[in-house]
Amino acid sequence: MAAAALGAAWRALRPASGLLGARPTQTGDARRRASLLSFWGLVPTRAEPLRKKKKVDPKKDQAAKERLKKRIRRLEKATQELIPIEDFITPVKFLNQARQRPPVELPFEESERRALLLKKWSLYKQREHELERAAIASLLEAQREALQELELTAPELHAEATKRDSSLFPFERQGPDYTPPIANYQPPEGRYQDITKVYTQVEFKR
Repeated sequence: MAAAALGAAWRALRPASGLLGARPTQTGDARRRASLLSFWGLVPTRAEPLRKKKKVDPKKDQAAKERLKKRIRRLEKATQELIPIEDFITPVKFLNQARQRPPVELPFEESERRALLLKKWSLYKQREHELERAAIASLLEAQREALQELELTAPELHAEATKRDSSLFPFERQGPDYTPPIANYQPPEGRYQDITKVYTQVEFKR
């Protein structure tokens, strides 16, 4: 589009040819040139105006840097405030020596009965542990003999039987509970008061 406009302007500004019957007039040429100049004045320019650079006072810049350095030195000298752990601090009301539960003195017959019951329970758990170890040992021995026979008869099956099972890990197990679970139990939505203390770091002001 710009090339076409330049071509039209050049054709309009060039001198008239010496054809027969053509009489160039200076007035018409002047008007044509004036109109073309006004046309070029209307063409929008694509150049962006230069932005005025902001002058920075070196004294103000140096003063800002000095203030920042002073603030950093002040923060480095200040001791770091440690947040206390409430779980490791015993409340003062529990440190009272008078608040001690007196030991319960059992009769001689009751203490002997409990001691005998504890011995019987220990003996029962020991026998249970020995039976469990014997059962595990017999199972391992039977497994070893079966693998030996399988290796002699079918090596391919022996290789598949001794292959590591990747689905065994990760192993998750839930331990025994104090009470049996209750089916369709809905726990109550209790209300509580949040007394957690919030600690904020103190910042130095300029």
